[in-house]
Amino acid sequence: MAKIRILIVDDAVVVRRMLADCLAADPDIEIAGVAANGRIALSMIEQVNPQLVTLDIEMPVMDGLATLAAIRKLYPRLAVIMFSTLTERGATATFEALARGANDYVTKPANVGSVGAALQQIRDELIPKIKALCWRIAPAPASVNPAPNIPARPRPEFKPASQRTVSIVGIGVSTGGPNALAALLPGLTRELPVPVAIVQHMPPLFTRLLAERLTLVSGFPTREGAAGELLRADPEDQGAVLANRPRPGAKHLMVERTNEEVCLRTHEGPLENSCRPAVDVLFRSIAAAYGARALVVILTGMGQDGLRGCEAIREAGGQVLAQDEASSVVWGMPGAVVAAGLADKVLPLSELAAEINRLVAVKAPTALTASSP
Repeated sequence: MAKIRILIVDDAVVVRRMLADCLAADPDIEIAGVAANGRIALSMIEQVNPQLVTLDIEMPVMDGLATLAAIRKLYPRLAVIMFSTLTERGATATFEALARGANDYVTKPANVGSVGAALQQIRDELIPKIKALCWRIAPAPASVNPAPNIPARPRPEFKPASQRTVSIVGIGVSTGGPNALAALLPGLTRELPVPVAIVQHMPPLFTRLLAERLTLVSGFPTREGAAGELLRADPEDQGAVLANRPRPGAKHLMVERTNEEVCLRTHEGPLENSCRPAVDVLFRSIAAAYGARALVVILTGMGQDGLRGCEAIREAGGQVLAQDEASSVVWGMPGAVVAAGLADKVLPLSELAAEINRLVAVKAPTALTASSP
């Protein structure tokens, strides 16, 4: 397989060198070129023919957002990963870049203690995304490559969907998630009579800004979830809650039933699938609290987070929807669920909201709503 050619765009010499050294050490990647600003980068693209561009946001002469707009106009299929600072300004600009067509983002190492730790963070976070975007990594069919320890098997017998009541919607998403959620949530009816809990893999600070952005685009109040708050069925009262990643440590989010009430809980348990919060933790708790009344949706993302949780949902008699490959930025998470035979339906992103509304048995959308952990 040919190496992936990368163009690095950043005004900081130290960052360009660090990225180039780290990426070039991977046998599947080669550095096509480096540029100190967007104008230089645009003049180089046709000459060096990269498959992917890492793009800083704050640069002189031509910043990242202006460069991204030009790339999308001239080279619409060229993959772009924003390499942003872990600040409120950087996060806000990153969401704007995603809305303008960036494929994904990675935050620059900050306060990691050493150059070695910074390089390791880049290896762990940036390189897998580069490979996933350029190679469109997806699981093979279950018959060829079944998910480990999750054999495809017939669904247990229980009432058909038309005879069951859905009492919660759980959503798990990663790479490509902000745009996927912004497309999905506006299609949910404002009369949705159940809470919606969302885990989006995202660094600290970003979840609050994502909640604000989703509120704006969906018309439904979205916020970070707080431990101990009750999950309610009234969307006007409950709103949307996202799994947050407060400093100093990220926390898993789960739901817990006490008698007739269900509350949000958080804990700093071990990482699962290299994630905290993890979709699996939320989905397993939903299965335990709601059983056959659970509906979960697994959206675009790398890796297999959500696979074990979907198995728990199916074993409890709940329902699983998965985003299809064509509409996913990366078909890792939903693809793993589909390969394991756990998805009731596999649908394009554009059809998922209508299916959720149908399964929850509400009227056709008359306004906008959403909900999440």
